[in-house]
Amino acid sequence: MPQLTGVHHVKFPVSDLAASRAWYEKVFGFEVTMEFPDEQGVVRGLAGAVKGLGDAGLALRWNPEAAAGIKGFDPVSFGIEDKAAAEEWAAHLDDLGIPHSPVIDATIGWILVFHDPDGTEIHLYSFAAHGIDQTGRKGYGRHVES
Repeated sequence: MPQLTGVHHVKFPVSDLAASRAWYEKVFGFEVTMEFPDEQGVVRGLAGAVKGLGDAGLALRWNPEAAAGIKGFDPVSFGIEDKAAAEEWAAHLDDLGIPHSPVIDATIGWILVFHDPDGTEIHLYSFAAHGIDQTGRKGYGRHVES
C-alpha cells in the first residue's frame, strides 16, 4: 500500500470569510499566507499557518451550504498536550469571551469543545491519556480486537 506522509492542511467551509478569518486569527493565531480569488477576483478562500500544527496548514473556504451542513459536527480534533493544556485553552477562550465546554475526561484523554462562527465544533484533544476506563459509558468509544 502507498504511504501517507502526514496531514497537508485542514479546510473549513465558512459562510462569512472575513468574520471567520478574524475569529481564527484571534483564537488560533492564524497567519494568512495565500488568497484564492474566483474568476471575478473575489477572494473565496484563504490558507495559512497556525503555530502548533507543524507542516499542516489551515484553510478557510467560502461555502455557506457546506458550512451549514457541518454545523454541530467536529471534522477534526486539534492535539494538545494534556489536561493542563486544556485548562490553559479554556482560560484563553474565557479571555476572548468564547463559550466552551468544561474540560472533559473523554474516551482516552481530555477534551475541550467550542464552536467557530458557523457552529462547526472544534475539539482540542490531549495526546496524554488519563487512564480512566470509559468502557460501557454511554457515548464513549471502546477498543476493538483486531
